[in-house]
Amino acid sequence: MNRQNETILKVDDVYLSYGHVEALKGVSLEVKRGEIVVLVGANGAGKTSIMESILGVYQSRKGTVTFKDKNVTNLSADKIVRKGIYLVPEGRGVFASMTVIDNLLLGAHHNLKNAKAKLTYVYDLFPILSERRNQIAGTLSGGERQMLAIARALMSNPEMIMVDEPSIGLAPKIVSDIFKILKELNKEGYSILLSEQNVYKALKLSHRGYVLETGKVVLTGTSEELLINPEIRKAYLGA
Repeated sequence: MNRQNETILKVDDVYLSYGHVEALKGVSLEVKRGEIVVLVGANGAGKTSIMESILGVYQSRKGTVTFKDKNVTNLSADKIVRKGIYLVPEGRGVFASMTVIDNLLLGAHHNLKNAKAKLTYVYDLFPILSERRNQIAGTLSGGERQMLAIARALMSNPEMIMVDEPSIGLAPKIVSDIFKILKELNKEGYSILLSEQNVYKALKLSHRGYVLETGKVVLTGTSEELLINPEIRKAYLGA
């Protein structure tokens, strides 16, 4: 069966509120298997809210989320992870007081029988984590913590990874390294939904994008189309 154009994730008309604040106002988007899709928008546009609604961190009040043709709307985050979606949150999201190895094993808590093979895989991908396996995660550099957060996601054996603002606070060279890793993971077959403040770098990496303003999708297209769009260039690329 050719799954090249299969839609792995579909978000349809989702509304999400935090108290009286409406964070998402009828958002619809999709990710096809093997795609990198980027969410573009200013702080507060709704990028993180989309990821949190997909993962079930917050309950949407309307709309549906479908993953691999199954309705997963408002399931608990743990159940969503078991179905194959993992969120690498903004700010790295590692357990600072735990060792690198314990952080990784925590990512595999529902997949322990494959943990040894997955450890070998992530250590090959991130050799620095193998060297630092017994080091306390809070003592790692920002780039190393980001690598650990991505590696922990891979330990859960996901089919799709959501990565929220991976470049925040990192030096340009480290950002380039992280983006190379995401590109490599995509080549290996992982579908990726990315939120990123470095719009140019994110569009160069991704296949398609969605532009958000105040909880709504206002523009969508291929990354090439968005890169040459005058509004995008003016608002996000300084051109």
